[in-house]
Amino acid sequence: MRDHLRSGAAIFNAGHYHAAHDAWEDRWLECESGSDDERLLHGLIQYSGAVYHARERNWEGAVGLAESGGEYLAGLPADYRDLGLEPIRTALSELATDPERIERGPPVPIEHEDGPPSLSGLAFEPTAIAAVVLAEEFGYDPEPVARAREYAEDALEAGEDGSQFITLVFDFVREDEHRGIIYQRLTDHVGRRRAREEDVEGLF
Repeated sequence: MRDHLRSGAAIFNAGHYHAAHDAWEDRWLECESGSDDERLLHGLIQYSGAVYHARERNWEGAVGLAESGGEYLAGLPADYRDLGLEPIRTALSELATDPERIERGPPVPIEHEDGPPSLSGLAFEPTAIAAVVLAEEFGYDPEPVARAREYAEDALEAGEDGSQFITLVFDFVREDEHRGIIYQRLTDHVGRRRAREEDVEGLF
């Protein structure tokens, strides 16, 4: 839960409002309907959707999502799951009554634990979640990125902290200007690894 919260918050805080919900959605679908966790994630998803629609000048869509997002978050403790919910609830209320305010200033960032998470400050697991989400958001084939994530996780389990796959996953998320080049390197490394695996499989 924590990794998904931090990943989605960092994606949102980086300005990728449409993509942020993807970091929360898989976890949300696993939650018991009506539970506090389900309401939290549903509210965050609605918040990202409201901001996205407001920025697209879809005022009706923004208002509807802001209203429902506020309803989902109502009643949760202000620091539930170490999130700063009160500023988000206030922002949703303001968007519901004046969605055009998004044109007068940026949306309220999502704060978690010690402040607003950023893509450059995430640990590996939330970074790995963000990598697949951002691959889809920016039109890359997510399959090699997901495969690189698996190889990186295998390396961490084996104590191989210096694995190239770990570095590539971090760089893909953090290096905006060079993401295309990093994606190509990542794809090349994944292809070579897959080829070696298939060679070994062919021996048996």
